[in-house]
Amino acid sequence: MFLGLDFGTSGARACVIAPGGQIEEMDRLDYGDPPEHDAAATWREVLLSLVARVPAGLRKRLAALAVDGTSATVLACDEALNPSFPPLMYHDARATEEAAAIARAAGVAHHPAATATSGLAKVLWLKKHLGLTRARLYLNQADWLSALLSGRPMSDYHNALKMGADLETGQWPAWVEYLADVDYLPVLVKPGATLGLVERPRARELGLNPDCLVRAGTTDSIAAFLAAGVQRPGEAVSSLGTTLVLKLLSTTRVDDGRYGIYSHWFGDLWLSGGASNAGGGVLRQHFSDDELPALCARIDPTRASGLDYYPLPRPGERFPVNDPVLPPRLEPRPSDRAEFLHGLLEGLARIEALGYRRLAELGATPLARVVSAGGGAGNEVYARIRAGLLGVPVSRAAEHEACYGAARLAWLGTALFPGEDDA
Repeated sequence: MFLGLDFGTSGARACVIAPGGQIEEMDRLDYGDPPEHDAAATWREVLLSLVARVPAGLRKRLAALAVDGTSATVLACDEALNPSFPPLMYHDARATEEAAAIARAAGVAHHPAATATSGLAKVLWLKKHLGLTRARLYLNQADWLSALLSGRPMSDYHNALKMGADLETGQWPAWVEYLADVDYLPVLVKPGATLGLVERPRARELGLNPDCLVRAGTTDSIAAFLAAGVQRPGEAVSSLGTTLVLKLLSTTRVDDGRYGIYSHWFGDLWLSGGASNAGGGVLRQHFSDDELPALCARIDPTRASGLDYYPLPRPGERFPVNDPVLPPRLEPRPSDRAEFLHGLLEGLARIEALGYRRLAELGATPLARVVSAGGGAGNEVYARIRAGLLGVPVSRAAEHEACYGAARLAWLGTALFPGEDDA
């Protein structure tokens, strides 16, 4: 059996699959609303609880597990993996001076790490404010969680992209060495690579098979992509969760920090896209889950709302516009709540369509099909609005949970990527 663990923005999910991909068990735990300084402790508790809640018979048969997490959520740790400072979350944009220093050092226009929300910018900010005595290692969320199980703090190429990793060589480049000192950064490995066994004391504590491997993980949005099973260039996955994330499989690598666009390693291909701050989180600010179906039933998706919204939950956008102070645009607001929802759904669909247009303009493989994942994928009204604006077929992923994608990564390892063998 194979276990995938997905750590998203509001909670974590677990999925156990058998060889062949059949789901044997699914589980979820919400984080609640912990204070910022307790976030890491909450993640640790949820990680161990989710593993412990897997039925004992399955736990004893686990051959491998993998963890995905939110990209560019960074922890400063001591050598025992104890956090030295509250985690800097994926949307934290305080490191503006550090981003400028990265842009100068990288020598590449609009490098993916040269933004205030990047992992590397957060590392530099933390080093400046903590000093050398309080932190010996800087890890992405998935790196840290995997290390809690394996004892081996390493980073997969996907999470390390915004740390400044060179995906052509699989190494930290010299300019990152100059800025950050790579002794404080984890060793780089391919997603799905074997990190080692679950540490024996941890395996005994959790009742795990003592030969259970820990595989290098990935980001939550790429895990959702892996769940969908998309394989051909031109096919894409839109993850419609708290935030909107686009991933397009392309034969060409495209990167442009002006628009928050970057490409991830995907074996012989590239996974190009970006992550908007817009998404389902905006809807939750204005509607309860119970009222959304009734309001959607009153929306005609073939008719334009006439509202021009850019629905952000708070100021600041990453993709397809990279502007840390971009204000939400949610006016005028009609008295009819169904019309207001109609305008919000159209606004989200326009952001998605603009994102795919940006990718094509930069040279990515043209969009041919979109597979929808995440909580918004089951909304048929939203799907019809999106299909009209995207101009390509839109379908729902048979499996769309990121934890399922992480479980596939645990099962297949690096062989999940075109041109790669398992390692």
